[in-house]
Amino acid sequence: MLKIWGRTNSVNVKKALWALEELGVKYERIDAGMQFGVNNTPEYRRMNPTGLVPTIEDDGFVLWESHSIVRYLAAKHGAGSLWPNELRVRADAERWMDWAFTFQAAFRTVFWGLVRTPAEKRDMNAIEEARKKCAELLAIPDAALRGRQYLAGSFSMGDIPLGCHVQLWMRLPLERPALPSLKAWFDRLCGRPAFRKIVDIPLS
Repeated sequence: MLKIWGRTNSVNVKKALWALEELGVKYERIDAGMQFGVNNTPEYRRMNPTGLVPTIEDDGFVLWESHSIVRYLAAKHGAGSLWPNELRVRADAERWMDWAFTFQAAFRTVFWGLVRTPAEKRDMNAIEEARKKCAELLAIPDAALRGRQYLAGSFSMGDIPLGCHVQLWMRLPLERPALPSLKAWFDRLCGRPAFRKIVDIPLS
């Protein structure tokens, strides 16, 4: 059985877990990271020298980096669904997976500032500047989603990374611009049982 190391409230672990659930792959999850430790042990570092989560072990094959894990799982188990068969559609999906890191870099200040930093230690100016940047960035997928159900047309691996980050964005108590196509896409994601189970959980 596939093993995955990581805690359920890690946005990067959620990406891999969501893919596993969508694909119906059985797995064993081992708590790792933050309060659980594990990720800094010599045993874990031998698997993943970065000491980050997630890491998977699949029949002796060890892989880390969340987007690489999603691609691997999609290619192995989801040809024609999470892994689009048509080259250009697949490239479109992969483009959105890569672009999600652009949003993630800007959003980190907002999420860590509002969720994982005590109120008295928050840099509200930095959080507000990052919020504005995030709002600008999300206009890009909003425009791309006009006339589309999902980022690459049909639901695919391309929706997973950004979907995990947008869930946090949508659930935080902050000012958000009206981005109707993005909101409709998010609502469609919320209709997916795997998304509700893995991704749309309380923030922590």
